[in-house]
Amino acid sequence: MLLSNPPKSFSPAPFKPPFWLSNPHLQSILPKFFAPETPTYRREVIKDSLDETDIAYDFYDAHPIESTADATLEQTPLVVLFHGMEGSSDSHYARALAYQMHAQGWHFVVAHFRSCGGIPANGRVFYNAGDTEEVQHMLQNLSQKFANIYAVGVSLGGNALAKYMGEYGDQALCKAAVVISAPVDMSSAAISMHSFLSHRIYTPYLLNPIIKKALANDISAEEIDSIKSVNRISDFDNIFTAPRHGYRSKNDYYHSSSALPYLINVTHPLLLISAKDDPFLGFTATPNDVSSSVTILETDHGGHVGYIRYGSNNQAVPKDNNTKSSKFDINWIPETASAFFQSIGVTANNNK
Repeated sequence: MLLSNPPKSFSPAPFKPPFWLSNPHLQSILPKFFAPETPTYRREVIKDSLDETDIAYDFYDAHPIESTADATLEQTPLVVLFHGMEGSSDSHYARALAYQMHAQGWHFVVAHFRSCGGIPANGRVFYNAGDTEEVQHMLQNLSQKFANIYAVGVSLGGNALAKYMGEYGDQALCKAAVVISAPVDMSSAAISMHSFLSHRIYTPYLLNPIIKKALANDISAEEIDSIKSVNRISDFDNIFTAPRHGYRSKNDYYHSSSALPYLINVTHPLLLISAKDDPFLGFTATPNDVSSSVTILETDHGGHVGYIRYGSNNQAVPKDNNTKSSKFDINWIPETASAFFQSIGVTANNNK
């Protein structure tokens, strides 16, 4: 495990799965089978930054939030999750993070991107991995009620969050962030996804739902024919994602949306977690690519948003997570994110 530029008090537990569980594809696929039950979320629906599409915010409150006449902001920290492609508050990592943050005494919310969380996109734009204006809009909505906001981003949602942290710098509305398994260089990540195993194993799982959503939208006959013919995510991005969001091509989309060039400008604490064996990632950030506010945590194993353990002795599994009895757990990511936030001074009674 390589750790560069950590806060003084941040000492994450190493991730060392048994040899028979170290395969990256097992790591990437198995976690959804060992996730805790979905918590009872409180949903709020707010318009997106373009005032076109309804966006779902699913909260798992640490305690009831009282409305006050003087509009006093809630002081207990809020951790907001920006999910990956086709993710939601029901994703395995969302469930695990929800229980961990709740056990810490912190509020938790999943801010869904357009077309996710069971609400269709009503406008022209969909999921855009570089849309930092939407990230800012979501955080602005949350900052109207919460004084202390921290963020976690996963996969493409992690890329969007990391880009936001660098693009907005001191103006970023979250005080710190953790980014997990993010393709911060989207062009090389697309090439990795074209490898034989990744294409065969993951492409149908990721591509079919986004094709279905696109076909259900108001699109032209020409777009329908083109979309039905694609068999790679990069092809879909070239004929749908890029033109829909104002990019010239998939190459322009990947170049413009990648977080990597922005990491040198990050000013708030940011932890980047990735596994060397992640089948989705291409180039990852090195210490020379980032500012002094960025900590890089790179593990030998873990796959893509995997990090499943067996026989862990860690006792950080929340008691209220309704996990079926098993020697497997997916709590390394939540524990590490929580440890990072605590290392920079986040507590249940944060009044900073």
